[in-house]
Amino acid sequence: MVRIILGVVAGFIVWSILWVGSDQVLMNLSRDWYGAHQNGFETAMMNGQPFAVDTTILVLHIIRSIIFSLMAGFLAAFIANENRKAPLVLGILLLLFGLGVQVMVWNYLPVWYHVVFLGLLVPMTVVGGKLKSSA
Repeated sequence: MVRIILGVVAGFIVWSILWVGSDQVLMNLSRDWYGAHQNGFETAMMNGQPFAVDTTILVLHIIRSIIFSLMAGFLAAFIANENRKAPLVLGILLLLFGLGVQVMVWNYLPVWYHVVFLGLLVPMTVVGGKLKSSA
């Protein structure tokens, strides 16, 4: 049980670090496109202003989320030494936190993005866990 909890915690921390870290890297590498979009989004949210999203960036967010969910699910399974419970609990935890974030930004992003982003968190984390054989 302790290994499952450690796997879930480690997976959550790694997913979060990868998300925030890659966001910062992308903002620094592409200041005029990605960075400008993210800074504009943050400013619009803080001031309650309308914001025009870039669909390409939203798709990039979804791709990053899929990759990080697979990695975090694998890590959780590896640490827990089992590939069912830890990735599933991690996926549910990511979904709950993701839901909280998406509720805060609901009016700024299209519904399809919220549905796809949230809808892929649990399945991709579980798939990531299954990539680790349960030997």
